[in-house]
Amino acid sequence: MRVTSEPSTRTAVPAAYSERLRAPWWMWPVGLGVGALLAAEIWMGSQGLRAWVPFAVLLPLSLLWPWWLGRIRVTVTPAELQPAELQVDDARLPLSAISDVVALDADGKREILGVAAHPLAFVIQRPWIGGAVQVVLDDPQDPTPFWVISSRHPVELATALLAAKRNA
Repeated sequence: MRVTSEPSTRTAVPAAYSERLRAPWWMWPVGLGVGALLAAEIWMGSQGLRAWVPFAVLLPLSLLWPWWLGRIRVTVTPAELQPAELQVDDARLPLSAISDVVALDADGKREILGVAAHPLAFVIQRPWIGGAVQVVLDDPQDPTPFWVISSRHPVELATALLAAKRNA
């Protein structure tokens, strides 16, 4: 699999496509509620440190949880940058290794991650995001057959990948 973790220093040219896989709005109050419930369970009417430390620790931690789940960024760098690439979090894939790109709806995503799953596929999947993109690879030296990446706009991501590959 062509995955590298080198920091990107390219900021002069804007990305051809960029999306952050943020957590949905309802996950924030749920996380806060779970943190408050756990803090109340630890407190249980006690005095002293057990009266305030659980709330001071668990409430901020419960807000970090949805932020951490939504940290993944999907970016397609344009053909002006060499090499043009697909970047998903810290994984990078040169566009020259891409054979085909397929935009998937929720049913297609369920099928590709279920019945048609491959054990060597590279998957960045968020269950609260319905759509996805399947990036089929064409590299005989790479055992990874395809990438599956969640996306709220799978058609736009697939179009950006194909356009950047065509221009590269």
